[in-house]
Amino acid sequence: MNKKTIAIVFSAVLLFCAVCQAGEKVMRLGMIGLDTSHVIAFTRIINDPKNNYGCKVVAGYPGGSPDMEASANRVEKFTAQLRDQLGVEIVDTIEELCEKVDAVLLESVDGRPHLKQARPVIEAGKPLFVDKPVAANLKDVIEIFRLAEQNNVPCWSSSSYRYAEGVLGIESNENAGKVKACDVFGSSSWAEHHPDLYLYGIHPVTALFAVMGTGCQTVSRFHTNDGDLVVGVWKDGRIGTFRDLQGGKSEAGIFIYGTKGMVKAKSAGYKPLVDEIVKCFKTGEVPVSAAETIEIYAFMSGADESKALNGAAVSIKALIDRAGEQGERAAP
Repeated sequence: MNKKTIAIVFSAVLLFCAVCQAGEKVMRLGMIGLDTSHVIAFTRIINDPKNNYGCKVVAGYPGGSPDMEASANRVEKFTAQLRDQLGVEIVDTIEELCEKVDAVLLESVDGRPHLKQARPVIEAGKPLFVDKPVAANLKDVIEIFRLAEQNNVPCWSSSSYRYAEGVLGIESNENAGKVKACDVFGSSSWAEHHPDLYLYGIHPVTALFAVMGTGCQTVSRFHTNDGDLVVGVWKDGRIGTFRDLQGGKSEAGIFIYGTKGMVKAKSAGYKPLVDEIVKCFKTGEVPVSAAETIEIYAFMSGADESKALNGAAVSIKALIDRAGEQGERAAP
Protein backbone atom coordinates (compact mmCIF):
# COMPACT_ATOMS: atom_id res chain seq x y z
CA MET A 1 0.00 0.00 0.00
CA ASN A 2 1.57 3.30 -1.13
CA LYS A 3 1.60 6.55 0.86
CA LYS A 4 -1.25 8.06 -1.18
CA THR A 5 -3.49 5.09 -0.49
CA ILE A 6 -2.62 5.14 3.20
CA ALA A 7 -3.46 8.84 3.38
CA ILE A 8 -6.83 8.24 1.69
CA VAL A 9 -7.68 5.38 4.06
CA PHE A 10 -6.59 7.41 7.08
CA SER A 11 -8.74 10.35 5.98
CA ALA A 12 -11.70 8.06 5.46
CA VAL A 13 -11.29 6.61 8.96
CA LEU A 14 -11.16 10.11 10.48
CA LEU A 15 -14.28 11.13 8.54
CA PHE A 16 -16.11 7.98 9.64
CA CYS A 17 -15.20 8.63 13.28
CA ALA A 18 -16.32 12.25 13.02
CA VAL A 19 -19.66 11.22 11.50
CA CYS A 20 -20.21 8.60 14.21
CA GLN A 21 -19.31 11.04 16.91
CA ALA A 22 -21.59 13.68 15.47
CA GLY A 23 -24.41 11.14 15.30
CA GLU A 24 -24.21 10.28 18.98
CA LYS A 25 -27.08 11.88 20.83
CA VAL A 26 -26.25 13.32 24.21
CA MET A 27 -29.04 12.76 26.74
CA ARG A 28 -30.14 16.12 28.08
CA LEU A 29 -30.87 16.29 31.79
CA GLY A 30 -32.74 18.89 33.79
CA MET A 31 -32.82 19.74 37.48
CA ILE A 32 -35.71 21.00 39.59
CA GLY A 33 -34.94 22.75 42.88
CA LEU A 34 -31.57 24.50 42.87
CA ASP A 35 -31.33 24.92 46.64
CA THR A 36 -29.01 22.06 47.60
CA SER A 37 -25.30 21.42 47.12
CA HIS A 38 -26.28 18.20 45.36
CA VAL A 39 -27.11 20.14 42.18
CA ILE A 40 -23.53 21.40 41.96
CA ALA A 41 -21.91 18.08 42.88
CA PHE A 42 -24.11 16.01 40.56
CA THR A 43 -23.73 18.41 37.63
CA ARG A 44 -19.94 18.40 37.91
CA ILE A 45 -19.89 14.60 37.91
CA ILE A 46 -22.40 14.19 35.07
CA ASN A 47 -20.90 16.89 32.83
CA ASP A 48 -17.29 15.75 33.32
CA PRO A 49 -16.18 14.27 29.95
CA LYS A 50 -13.90 11.83 31.79
CA ASN A 51 -16.95 9.97 33.09
CA ASN A 52 -18.20 9.37 29.54
CA TYR A 53 -21.85 9.22 30.57
CA GLY A 54 -23.25 10.50 27.29
CA CYS A 55 -25.42 12.84 29.38
CA LYS A 56 -25.31 16.52 30.18
CA VAL A 57 -27.19 18.70 32.64
CA VAL A 58 -28.45 21.49 30.38
CA ALA A 59 -31.32 23.19 32.22
CA GLY A 60 -32.53 23.97 35.70
CA TYR A 61 -35.62 25.34 37.41
CA PRO A 62 -34.73 27.14 40.69
CA GLY A 63 -37.84 26.52 42.78
CA GLY A 64 -37.13 27.28 46.42
CA SER A 65 -39.17 27.53 49.64
CA PRO A 66 -39.20 30.99 51.24
CA ASP A 67 -40.40 29.61 54.59
CA MET A 68 -37.56 27.09 54.87
CA GLU A 69 -34.23 28.67 55.76
CA ALA A 70 -32.11 25.91 54.26
CA SER A 71 -33.80 26.56 50.91
CA ALA A 72 -34.34 30.32 50.93
CA ASN A 73 -30.73 31.06 51.91
CA ARG A 74 -29.16 28.89 49.22
CA VAL A 75 -31.31 28.88 46.09
CA GLU A 76 -29.87 32.09 44.59
CA LYS A 77 -26.28 31.03 45.25
CA PHE A 78 -26.58 27.60 43.68
CA THR A 79 -28.67 28.90 40.76
CA ALA A 80 -26.00 31.49 39.95
CA GLN A 81 -23.26 28.89 40.25
CA LEU A 82 -25.00 26.50 37.88
CA ARG A 83 -25.64 29.28 35.35
CA ASP A 84 -22.38 31.21 35.52
CA GLN A 85 -19.81 28.52 36.28
CA LEU A 86 -21.33 25.36 34.81
CA GLY A 87 -23.22 26.81 31.82
CA VAL A 88 -26.65 25.46 32.75
CA GLU A 89 -29.66 27.31 31.30
CA ILE A 90 -32.10 28.55 33.94
CA VAL A 91 -35.79 28.37 33.00
CA ASP A 92 -38.94 29.87 34.51
CA THR A 93 -41.25 26.85 34.67
CA ILE A 94 -41.09 23.07 35.04
CA GLU A 95 -43.11 22.73 31.83
CA GLU A 96 -40.41 24.69 29.95
CA LEU A 97 -37.76 22.49 31.52
CA CYS A 98 -39.52 19.33 30.33
CA GLU A 99 -39.51 20.63 26.74
CA LYS A 100 -35.72 20.99 26.83
CA VAL A 101 -34.65 17.72 28.47
CA ASP A 102 -34.93 13.94 28.21
CA ALA A 103 -34.87 13.13 31.95
CA VAL A 104 -35.11 15.01 35.25
CA LEU A 105 -33.49 15.08 38.67
CA LEU A 106 -35.85 16.53 41.30
CA GLU A 107 -33.46 18.07 43.81
CA SER A 108 -35.53 20.47 45.96
CA VAL A 109 -34.26 20.26 49.55
CA ASP A 110 -37.84 20.74 50.78
CA GLY A 111 -39.97 17.65 50.28
CA ARG A 112 -43.29 19.49 50.57
CA PRO A 113 -43.49 20.64 46.92
CA HIS A 114 -42.14 17.39 45.48
CA LEU A 115 -45.50 15.90 44.48
CA LYS A 116 -46.52 19.12 42.73
CA GLN A 117 -43.12 19.35 41.04
CA ALA A 118 -43.03 15.69 40.03
CA ARG A 119 -46.51 15.67 38.50
CA PRO A 120 -45.73 17.62 35.27
CA VAL A 121 -42.50 15.64 34.79
CA ILE A 122 -44.36 12.34 35.04
CA GLU A 123 -47.16 13.60 32.79
CA ALA A 124 -44.50 14.55 30.22
CA GLY A 125 -43.17 10.97 30.35
CA LYS A 126 -39.68 11.96 31.51
CA PRO A 127 -37.66 9.47 33.61
CA LEU A 128 -37.35 10.91 37.11
CA PHE A 129 -34.87 10.65 39.98
CA VAL A 130 -36.23 12.15 43.21
CA ASP A 131 -33.50 13.19 45.62
CA LYS A 132 -34.05 12.95 49.35
CA PRO A 133 -36.56 13.40 50.82
CA VAL A 134 -39.03 11.91 48.32
CA ALA A 135 -41.75 14.05 49.94
CA ALA A 136 -42.65 15.55 53.31
CA ASN A 137 -45.11 12.80 54.28
CA LEU A 138 -45.78 9.16 53.49
CA LYS A 139 -49.01 9.91 51.62
CA ASP A 140 -47.18 12.03 49.04
CA VAL A 141 -44.36 9.48 48.74
CA ILE A 142 -46.88 6.80 47.80
CA GLU A 143 -48.72 9.13 45.41
CA ILE A 144 -45.55 10.03 43.48
CA PHE A 145 -44.80 6.36 42.86
CA ARG A 146 -48.46 5.64 42.03
CA LEU A 147 -48.44 8.36 39.37
CA ALA A 148 -45.17 7.07 37.94
CA GLU A 149 -46.53 3.53 37.69
CA GLN A 150 -49.79 4.76 36.20
CA ASN A 151 -47.89 6.65 33.49
CA ASN A 152 -45.22 3.97 33.00
CA VAL A 153 -42.45 6.41 33.92
CA PRO A 154 -39.19 5.17 35.50
CA CYS A 155 -39.00 6.85 38.91
CA TRP A 156 -36.82 6.13 41.93
CA SER A 157 -34.96 7.64 44.85
CA SER A 158 -31.99 6.80 47.03
CA SER A 159 -29.38 8.20 49.35
CA SER A 160 -25.75 7.70 48.31
CA TYR A 161 -25.36 5.59 51.47
CA ARG A 162 -26.94 2.68 49.59
CA TYR A 163 -23.69 2.46 47.64
CA ALA A 164 -21.35 2.82 50.61
CA GLU A 165 -18.31 0.58 50.71
CA GLY A 166 -19.36 -2.42 52.78
CA VAL A 167 -23.07 -1.98 52.13
CA LEU A 168 -22.86 -2.65 48.42
CA GLY A 169 -22.51 -6.39 47.86
CA ILE A 170 -23.04 -7.29 51.52
CA GLU A 171 -25.16 -10.30 50.54
CA SER A 172 -22.06 -11.96 49.04
CA ASN A 173 -19.47 -10.73 51.56
CA GLU A 174 -17.75 -13.86 52.84
CA ASN A 175 -16.30 -12.01 55.84
CA ALA A 176 -19.80 -11.20 57.09
CA GLY A 177 -21.73 -14.30 56.12
CA LYS A 178 -25.51 -14.13 56.41
CA VAL A 179 -26.66 -10.78 57.77
CA LYS A 180 -28.18 -11.08 61.24
CA ALA A 181 -28.48 -7.42 62.29
CA CYS A 182 -27.42 -3.87 61.45
CA ASP A 183 -26.91 -0.72 63.52
CA VAL A 184 -26.70 2.68 61.84
CA PHE A 185 -25.88 6.09 63.27
CA GLY A 186 -27.03 9.45 62.01
CA SER A 187 -28.89 12.66 62.69
CA SER A 188 -32.52 13.52 63.31
CA SER A 189 -31.66 16.91 64.75
CA TRP A 190 -32.84 19.06 61.84
CA ALA A 191 -36.12 18.28 60.14
CA GLU A 192 -38.07 21.50 59.70
CA HIS A 193 -41.53 20.82 58.17
CA HIS A 194 -40.75 17.07 57.92
CA PRO A 195 -40.79 13.96 60.10
CA ASP A 196 -37.58 13.90 62.16
CA LEU A 197 -35.58 11.38 60.11
CA TYR A 198 -36.59 12.50 56.60
CA LEU A 199 -33.84 15.05 55.86
CA TYR A 200 -30.67 13.55 57.36
CA GLY A 201 -31.78 10.32 58.98
CA ILE A 202 -32.64 9.09 55.49
CA HIS A 203 -28.94 8.45 54.79
CA PRO A 204 -28.25 5.80 57.44
CA VAL A 205 -31.81 4.46 57.24
CA THR A 206 -31.30 3.84 53.52
CA ALA A 207 -28.16 1.88 54.36
CA LEU A 208 -30.10 -0.05 57.00
CA PHE A 209 -32.65 -1.23 54.45
CA ALA A 210 -30.01 -1.88 51.79
CA VAL A 211 -28.40 -4.28 54.27
CA MET A 212 -31.49 -5.80 55.90
CA GLY A 213 -33.83 -5.78 52.90
CA THR A 214 -37.56 -5.19 52.99
CA GLY A 215 -39.91 -6.88 55.43
CA CYS A 216 -39.71 -4.60 58.45
CA GLN A 217 -42.91 -5.20 60.41
CA THR A 218 -42.76 -2.79 63.35
CA VAL A 219 -40.82 0.27 64.41
CA SER A 220 -40.34 1.68 67.93
CA ARG A 221 -38.59 4.88 68.98
CA PHE A 222 -37.13 5.64 72.37
CA HIS A 223 -36.37 9.32 72.94
CA THR A 224 -34.53 11.20 75.68
CA ASN A 225 -32.79 14.56 75.82
CA ASP A 226 -29.49 12.82 75.06
CA GLY A 227 -30.46 10.70 72.10
CA ASP A 228 -32.87 8.64 70.05
CA LEU A 229 -32.97 4.92 69.39
CA VAL A 230 -35.25 3.63 66.63
CA VAL A 231 -35.71 -0.13 66.53
CA GLY A 232 -37.09 -2.07 63.58
CA VAL A 233 -38.15 -5.71 63.81
CA TRP A 234 -38.13 -7.66 60.55
CA LYS A 235 -40.54 -10.47 59.69
CA ASP A 236 -37.84 -13.12 60.20
CA GLY A 237 -37.03 -11.83 63.68
CA ARG A 238 -33.91 -9.85 62.79
CA ILE A 239 -33.48 -6.43 64.43
CA GLY A 240 -32.06 -3.28 62.89
CA THR A 241 -31.52 0.03 64.66
CA PHE A 242 -31.00 3.72 63.96
CA ARG A 243 -29.33 5.78 66.67
CA ASP A 244 -28.98 9.55 66.89
CA LEU A 245 -26.20 10.44 69.31
CA GLN A 246 -27.26 14.12 69.29
CA GLY A 247 -23.79 15.62 69.20
CA GLY A 248 -21.79 12.48 69.89
CA LYS A 249 -19.51 10.95 67.27
CA SER A 250 -19.26 7.36 66.12
CA GLU A 251 -16.21 5.73 64.52
CA ALA A 252 -18.34 4.51 61.65
CA GLY A 253 -21.95 5.14 60.74
CA ILE A 254 -22.91 1.62 59.66
CA PHE A 255 -22.21 -1.63 61.54
CA ILE A 256 -23.28 -4.89 59.88
CA TYR A 257 -23.34 -8.10 61.91
CA GLY A 258 -23.25 -11.45 60.15
CA THR A 259 -22.88 -15.11 60.99
CA LYS A 260 -19.13 -14.91 60.28
CA GLY A 261 -18.17 -11.45 61.42
CA MET A 262 -18.82 -7.71 61.54
CA VAL A 263 -18.38 -5.20 58.71
CA LYS A 264 -17.96 -1.45 59.15
CA ALA A 265 -19.24 0.36 56.10
CA LYS A 266 -18.11 3.80 54.94
CA SER A 267 -19.34 6.34 52.43
CA ALA A 268 -18.21 6.05 48.83
CA GLY A 269 -19.22 9.59 47.83
CA TYR A 270 -21.75 10.64 45.20
CA LYS A 271 -20.39 9.03 42.04
CA PRO A 272 -21.75 5.49 42.55
CA LEU A 273 -25.22 7.01 43.01
CA VAL A 274 -24.82 9.19 39.92
CA ASP A 275 -23.71 6.10 37.97
CA GLU A 276 -27.03 4.45 38.83
CA ILE A 277 -29.05 7.58 38.02
CA VAL A 278 -27.53 7.75 34.55
CA LYS A 279 -27.97 4.01 34.00
CA CYS A 280 -31.66 4.26 34.92
CA PHE A 281 -32.20 7.21 32.59
CA LYS A 282 -30.62 5.29 29.71
CA THR A 283 -32.20 1.87 30.30
CA GLY A 284 -35.49 2.75 31.97
CA GLU A 285 -34.76 0.17 34.67
CA VAL A 286 -35.02 1.42 38.27
CA PRO A 287 -32.38 0.02 40.66
CA VAL A 288 -34.53 0.41 43.79
CA SER A 289 -38.18 -0.62 43.85
CA ALA A 290 -40.96 1.75 44.83
CA ALA A 291 -42.05 -0.78 47.46
CA GLU A 292 -38.67 -0.64 49.22
CA THR A 293 -38.55 3.17 49.16
CA ILE A 294 -42.09 3.39 50.53
CA GLU A 295 -41.16 1.00 53.34
CA ILE A 296 -38.13 3.16 54.20
CA TYR A 297 -40.32 6.24 54.51
CA ALA A 298 -42.91 4.30 56.51
CA PHE A 299 -40.13 3.32 58.92
CA MET A 300 -39.16 6.97 59.38
CA SER A 301 -42.78 8.13 59.67
CA GLY A 302 -43.45 5.34 62.14
CA ALA A 303 -40.52 6.55 64.26
CA ASP A 304 -42.32 9.86 64.79
CA GLU A 305 -45.60 8.10 65.56
CA SER A 306 -43.90 5.79 68.07
CA LYS A 307 -42.24 8.78 69.73
CA ALA A 308 -45.68 10.34 70.23
CA LEU A 309 -46.82 7.03 71.74
CA ASN A 310 -43.91 6.91 74.22
CA GLY A 311 -42.07 4.15 72.38
CA ALA A 312 -44.98 1.87 71.50
CA ALA A 313 -44.43 -0.34 68.46
CA VAL A 314 -46.06 0.89 65.23
CA SER A 315 -47.04 -1.39 62.35
CA ILE A 316 -45.28 -0.53 59.07
CA LYS A 317 -48.02 -2.17 56.98
CA ALA A 318 -50.78 -0.30 58.80
CA LEU A 319 -48.99 3.00 58.17
CA ILE A 320 -48.60 2.28 54.45
CA ASP A 321 -52.21 1.14 54.10
CA ARG A 322 -53.52 4.21 55.88
CA ALA A 323 -51.37 6.64 53.88
CA GLY A 324 -52.35 4.92 50.63
CA GLU A 325 -56.03 5.28 51.44
CA GLN A 326 -55.54 8.98 52.26
CA GLY A 327 -53.81 9.46 48.93
CA GLU A 328 -56.60 7.75 47.02
CA ARG A 329 -59.20 10.00 48.64
CA ALA A 330 -57.14 13.10 47.86
CA ALA A 331 -56.32 12.16 44.25
CA PRO A 332 -58.03 14.35 41.60
